[in-house]
Amino acid sequence: MLRDQVTFRRVAAGVLLIVAPLLQAVAVAVDPGTWGDERETVSFGANPALAQAQSVLYHWSWMLLVVAVIGLTHLTRRRATRLGHVGGALAVIGYLQLSGLLIVDPVEWWLGRHHSPEEAQRILDEMMDLPGVTFGFQLPWMFLGFVGLPLLTVAVWRAGFAGWWVPVLVTAGYLGGFLVSYGPLTVPLWAAPAVALGWLGLKVLRMGDEEWAAYYRLSPERESSPA
Repeated sequence: MLRDQVTFRRVAAGVLLIVAPLLQAVAVAVDPGTWGDERETVSFGANPALAQAQSVLYHWSWMLLVVAVIGLTHLTRRRATRLGHVGGALAVIGYLQLSGLLIVDPVEWWLGRHHSPEEAQRILDEMMDLPGVTFGFQLPWMFLGFVGLPLLTVAVWRAGFAGWWVPVLVTAGYLGGFLVSYGPLTVPLWAAPAVALGWLGLKVLRMGDEEWAAYYRLSPERESSPA
């Protein structure tokens, strides 16, 4: 399979569309901060094993989702191409930024173990409020993934590969997560995109190499247009 670029890219895209959002859904379910004290310096200290597990799950979810997004843009080669490029680029930048921010999780755990919750939060805020951290890693880049991926699924729907319910679930899940505090309600919200993207992944795996390769060919309109 490694020697066949069509099979490898199709299978990789299909598998990662299933696995990556599923890892995120599991991460929010095992995160001590989902069910415990909203101050992670406290909740992480209460269960350091699960705190580390959720960080690893989020990290690999968002790293693998970047690769899945690149595969998903392949389905917009013939229709909704511009929207696919915009959504895909935003999603890639956003999820890479989110993954980088996870390094703060062990810092929160360490601060919680060595300081009172108030002092730990004060130190953390002083660290995270540095201009380089705020504008280099957080604003606005960390939010681009939750905007770009819904846009990309809209493009995939407009390209005729998915039903309308796919972008609806992805948009409602990820954007809806910003309307509620991070906690138990986040679990079903982030499970919804895992269902929609997982369905896309299964469809990609079932489509076969010939159908996947057909997207490499130009549409009749573009083939007939002058160079």
